[in-house]
Amino acid sequence: MSALILIVEDEPQLAEVLEAYARQEGYRTERAGDGVSALTVFRAASPDLILLDVMLPGKSGLDVLKAVRADGQTPVIMVTARAEETDQIVGLELGADDYVVKPFRPREVMARVKAVLRRASAVLEDDEKPLRVGVLEIDRRAVMARVHGHALNLTPAEFRLLCHLAEAPGRAFTREELLAAALPDSDALERVVDAHLASVRRKLDASGAGHLLHTVRGVGYRLGAVA
Repeated sequence: MSALILIVEDEPQLAEVLEAYARQEGYRTERAGDGVSALTVFRAASPDLILLDVMLPGKSGLDVLKAVRADGQTPVIMVTARAEETDQIVGLELGADDYVVKPFRPREVMARVKAVLRRASAVLEDDEKPLRVGVLEIDRRAVMARVHGHALNLTPAEFRLLCHLAEAPGRAFTREELLAAALPDSDALERVVDAHLASVRRKLDASGAGHLLHTVRGVGYRLGAVA
């Protein structure tokens, strides 16, 4: 069955255009025009991906994103008329997987949809064993990271970044390298890496493993306990 896309947009004409392009690509669609109905449809339909406008009546797109992340890790692409980098970073810190800025070309949005769905459902090789760094265990086949047996609630982008760091414990990766590994089809800025890893650090801290993630001044990040 084809992927189900939930389009959350309060401009009916734009929503119709996005829906038409999504169906042309073979996706099934649901639509919502405000934040409250978006959450109702999300919980009833369990979409595979959400195209989520930031500026919505009633409940903002960021509030919707928080609620979606509280329920699970459904991929979310933020759609915003705000070009400011800080607004984009806020969405990514809250768990968005990517973003597009209005005005945009619908085909560009569909390319992002394909890329995010592809990353979210990437098939792993049979010989990919769990990764372990100190008290952190990463099961790539189950797409699950645990500390002392307790699961971390990571977004798909956060999980990919953590996997990449865990594949070479102790090595310092640049933001450019991490961006290429986690968001290879996105034109996101390198500061996006900081936003995602700030969220990862908070989740590791809450599990008692914040000491494993290190910022390397002038370089980027590394994973592993200090010797």
